[in-house]
Amino acid sequence: MKFVDKESDMSGIKDVAKKAGVSISTVSNVLNGRKNVGKETRERVLNICKELNYYPNSAGRALKSGKSNVLLFNFGDFDRSFYLKIIHGISDCVNDYDYDLAIITEKSCEKFMRSNMSAGSIVLDEKIPDELLISVASRKYPIVVLDRKIDNPNIKSVIIDNYNPMKKLVQGLVDKGYKKFAFIAGPEHTLDTIERYKAFRDVLELNAIEFSENYYYAGNYREKSGYLAAKIFILSQELPEVFVCANDNMALGAIKALEENGHRVPQDVAVTGFDNEQSAQIMGLTTVDIPKYELGFIAAKYLIEYIKGKKQMHDILVEAKVIWRETTPDRK
Repeated sequence: MKFVDKESDMSGIKDVAKKAGVSISTVSNVLNGRKNVGKETRERVLNICKELNYYPNSAGRALKSGKSNVLLFNFGDFDRSFYLKIIHGISDCVNDYDYDLAIITEKSCEKFMRSNMSAGSIVLDEKIPDELLISVASRKYPIVVLDRKIDNPNIKSVIIDNYNPMKKLVQGLVDKGYKKFAFIAGPEHTLDTIERYKAFRDVLELNAIEFSENYYYAGNYREKSGYLAAKIFILSQELPEVFVCANDNMALGAIKALEENGHRVPQDVAVTGFDNEQSAQIMGLTTVDIPKYELGFIAAKYLIEYIKGKKQMHDILVEAKVIWRETTPDRK
């Protein structure tokens, strides 16, 4: 697709109008989706635009009018496949509503959010501070966050219910006969880690199962951190009966370390994850299934409907469910 500057934009629209035998204003009405043009004329204009490879400078039009049909997805973790289905869901919803999608990183997000180039943002990047989002958000520029909660009328959360499924998972392990637990956490400041670890501790306390902080390890959601965590437990000769991991990547890293050192999973040590990545399905990993595609779609739909004035902002909690597989057999 070719985008043109203001001068060539005017030249191009004149060429289309001349070939179609209509006025420049008629071509403009067609390109802006106005309904005051007949079907036959509309189709003729659009076909000529395609023939001449002419597309209006929508970016320039947005700057001039102060309006945009572009949504930003502020996203920074390109190492985890977890996010691909979220992007897919956002993209499908954006296309359904005839909006455009721009994916940007933390370094450039403020510039794009403060211009007229976008109508709103979906944020999934822990490196973007709350203070920046609060300073940008307004009734005319709403923001949906997928990784935190912020007390602001123009910033709302569409987030996964971490607490209840983790509680069901750990209680299920207790019911299966597990008594000696280790927890491999993600970054400790993130909402996901805080809620998942709280659910873990609450279930152990409810069942009068003691937990030593020696069996807690703070990772970073990468496979390598799960591998290192399990390796430390192996070297200290203090293996638990089950590793409860805050995501699938770290769980798979733990499994790799255990098997490399002669420990069988699940016969010697059980392992659980959280996310239900494709790799977890292949490995038979017990985990929590996050509806990632739906999460992205809901966030985009919610933001667009708010921009259009159809909905008021409110937080949405998306359900997740436990998936029991081979890595957690009964111990009774």
